[in-house]
Amino acid sequence: MSIEVNNESGVTVDEAEMVALARFIFERLYIHPQAELSILLVDEPAMEKLHIELMDEPGSTDVLSVPMDELTPGTPDKPTPQGMLGDIAICPQVAEIQAKNAGHSTQDEMLLLTTHGILHLLGYDHAEPEEKEEMFGLQRELLTAFTGKAAPSETIQ
Repeated sequence: MSIEVNNESGVTVDEAEMVALARFIFERLYIHPQAELSILLVDEPAMEKLHIELMDEPGSTDVLSVPMDELTPGTPDKPTPQGMLGDIAICPQVAEIQAKNAGHSTQDEMLLLTTHGILHLLGYDHAEPEEKEEMFGLQRELLTAFTGKAAPSETIQ
């Protein structure tokens, strides 16, 4: 399993915990052990640039996901094929603001955004109410199982 974190944000975060969470999610969702994931931590100007390039939307955001091989969750009998899951960009500065507004730690928000980004890479979305219920339910389930405590409240930008 190749999970790479590149921190260009200037903010210190627990990258090892983010990698451990990603591995946990890979195992729980039967993602091939050789699947590749890249997590890029960027500052607000860099995130705004990515947001414009990828979504044609101005302003910084919390997390962006760029799927590569369109992998989807597997099953115990049929894990996903080997491939590139994709890239996630997270802005710790935005995460810090959201965490403060939601009443939890920045690290909890970073874990929430990591989970959220991975689920987007796997094809989950929250555009429709039933999609949102499914995605956020799974997000809460995964975070609660990983941390051993209730998952933090979701924030949507």
